[in-house]
This record gives sequence, C-alpha cells and structure tokens, in this order.
Amino acid sequence: MTLEQIERPTTPPKPPLSDGVVTLRAWRTEDVPALVTICNGDEEMSYWLDRLPQPYTQKDGRDYVLRAERGWRGEEIETPLAIVDAETGEVLGSCGVRWNDPQQGVAEVGYWTRREARGRGVATRAVRLLAGWVLGTLSFERLELLADTRNEPSLRVGKKAGFRREGVIRSARTNARDGLRVDHALYSLLRSELVQ
Repeated sequence: MTLEQIERPTTPPKPPLSDGVVTLRAWRTEDVPALVTICNGDEEMSYWLDRLPQPYTQKDGRDYVLRAERGWRGEEIETPLAIVDAETGEVLGSCGVRWNDPQQGVAEVGYWTRREARGRGVATRAVRLLAGWVLGTLSFERLELLADTRNEPSLRVGKKAGFRREGVIRSARTNARDGLRVDHALYSLLRSELVQ
C-alpha cells in the first residue's frame, strides 16, 4: 500500500468497479431522487439501519451525496458508493467501506439494497467487487463485516461473498428504533483469501 493510499483512502475507485451486472460508482447529485424514494419509508431497511432518518427527505439525500462527494469525514472515515445496474444505471443500493485502520490495512464493508433488488444477489456482487478493490487493488490485509445477528439476509451476503464468521460481539450497541441491545456477528475476509 502506498503512502497516498493510506492518507486518502476515501477516493472512490476510478474507473468504477463492475462485474457486468452491477457497477459500484461514486454517488452523484442526480441520484438524490432515487435515494429518497428508496430510503423513505422502507421499514425493513430503516430497522436494520437505525441511524437512517425517517422520514428520509430530499435534504437528507442531498446531505448524504454531498458528504460522499467530499470524502466522508466525520466520526468515521468512509467511502460510500452507489450500486447501480450495469446496463440501465438504475440505483439499486449502496456499498461502502469504513477505513477503520488504514495503517494496519483494516477496513469494514457495509451495504444495503432497495426492496426490489433484495434476494437477487445484488449485495453479494457489490461486496465481492468492493473486497477486490480494498484487498486487491489497495492491498489492505483485512476486510470486516458486522451485522445484527438477527439480520439473516445480511449474514447470508457475508457468507456468499466468502467472508468467514469469527464470532459474536455481544451487546454491541442499542438499536435506536426499538431501544434493544443487539449482538453483532463479526465476519472477515483476508487478502490471502481473496478469490481473483
């Protein structure tokens, strides 16, 4: 990994990542209407992503895209990418990376998909593409995936994308939607395990 990659890991991949079915690219201002349509009122997504504002407004969408364009730097350093249909360009979801410890080569993947894209392998394809970029192109050593132990669809994505379950982080946080403490399953994929 180069010094520049460590210092500026938030730069989206160029060219965008694609497997011919889905493409991972930077979020754009013109994605805001789709983002609002997808995120506003999706009870399943907003339960698991309990920090997602509800209702989800145009302002929320614009703020999200603006932060993504600038290189997300808040409490955590992240690079959120739009998952789009490789042929039509339709926004299908989001897949991003949180740069937990760039100097040690450790990052974390996160993802969500719109209701109509679930169960079609979209998230798995996106996670594989992202893993190839983080572990292959950027030569990070470890990519982690955390999910609520009750979120079976998300756990399946990790397994199908080749991640290994390492264990459970008990009482990891409180879900803001229902106030319950939740356990997170911890999965990881190492650079040496990446299938090219």
